[in-house]
Amino acid sequence: MSSFLSIARTGSAAILLSPLRSVVTVLAVVAVLVPYLVGTGLVEGLRQEARIAIGADVTTGQEQLPDLYVVANQFGRRVPIPVSLAKTIGEFDGVIRVVPRIVGRITLGKDAVEAVLVGMPREELHRQGSTVQQLTRLIDGELPGSGHDESPDLVIGSGLAQQLDLRVDTVLPPIFRSGGGEKTPRITGIFQSDITPWQSRMILTTFESASDIFGQQGLATDLLVFCRPGQPEAIRSRILQSIPGPPDGAAGKIQSSVTSRTDLESLLPAGLGHRDGVFNLLFVVAFAVGILVILVTSGLGRSERRREIGILKATGWQTDEIMIRSLVESVLLGLASAAIAILLALVWLKWFNGFWIAGVFLAGVEIQPSFTVPCLLEVQSVGLAVLVACLVVTTGSAYSTWRSAVTPPAEAMR
Repeated sequence: MSSFLSIARTGSAAILLSPLRSVVTVLAVVAVLVPYLVGTGLVEGLRQEARIAIGADVTTGQEQLPDLYVVANQFGRRVPIPVSLAKTIGEFDGVIRVVPRIVGRITLGKDAVEAVLVGMPREELHRQGSTVQQLTRLIDGELPGSGHDESPDLVIGSGLAQQLDLRVDTVLPPIFRSGGGEKTPRITGIFQSDITPWQSRMILTTFESASDIFGQQGLATDLLVFCRPGQPEAIRSRILQSIPGPPDGAAGKIQSSVTSRTDLESLLPAGLGHRDGVFNLLFVVAFAVGILVILVTSGLGRSERRREIGILKATGWQTDEIMIRSLVESVLLGLASAAIAILLALVWLKWFNGFWIAGVFLAGVEIQPSFTVPCLLEVQSVGLAVLVACLVVTTGSAYSTWRSAVTPPAEAMR
């Protein structure tokens, strides 16, 4: 035991005696680990946010989340669905209510800033404890209440409000024309949009106002179906069998398509996992390059390192003792590298809010995101980073150390 402690103290002393080699080794590992930790942290954060958005992790208030999403398809592409189908579906046994929704893109301001307009019925927006109220936390004003052919009430995200310099009761230039002439929207509220990426460009209004803005009366983007516990699959089958879609003359037949919340949850690993896999593949190459760098800095081609091992051999050190000493040195450098990499990754994600790298995982995100980028460094990722750091340093130094340790001292010290 005392012999091992002596070797360990000598290994730690070797780090202090070779500061340049130690610093280069740590920098090589940190340069590889920091982007890896930041990338995995972003992927896990986005996955968690997406699960919350679709209600996958909600344990209470399930009746406030839609169980089924009904859309219409024609010629294999998405088309608006008639709102009249909501009444038909609402009469099915096990259905609590059916909510039509409109989602579409609009442009605002002289710079034509793109935003996503979401329209839902007034009673749904004002329903106590609804998902809309949970996800859109008002920080000023009130929820919209405009009706058909009235000036639209809009609730805008705080990020858009700041970018366009908009406040509550601000009147926007006419953004659409209808049979009743131009309609001038009014900002009735501002919600906190910097808490999730899905809200960074969202505007909320009533279903009636959204229908007027897009000129799609009697149509919706999709129907949100709320079901009693244990009924979604049966209702889904009945919708597909009973409502194939009304004939539309020469334009063909509109077919309904139903997606459950479980289906959306299963899509999350596929979408985010693809980018995560590409990201990991790139860093497999980076790890290999890091091993080569450490292989050089740890002794291969460095006469000082070989001379150091030759002196140890000449003073009575055995090959196994030298290998253990090198292992202790590598583990200490690996732990130091992993600790520094984890701290830098947290700084990048928390303090700098995923500056630049967030755009790699979220399309359309600017270099400096206007919302709080979701991130989550899991224990598995941190543990893997520590393991990889130790393995990279050990792998890079083991061969050069062994090669010098089996060489006669006189030859090693040349």
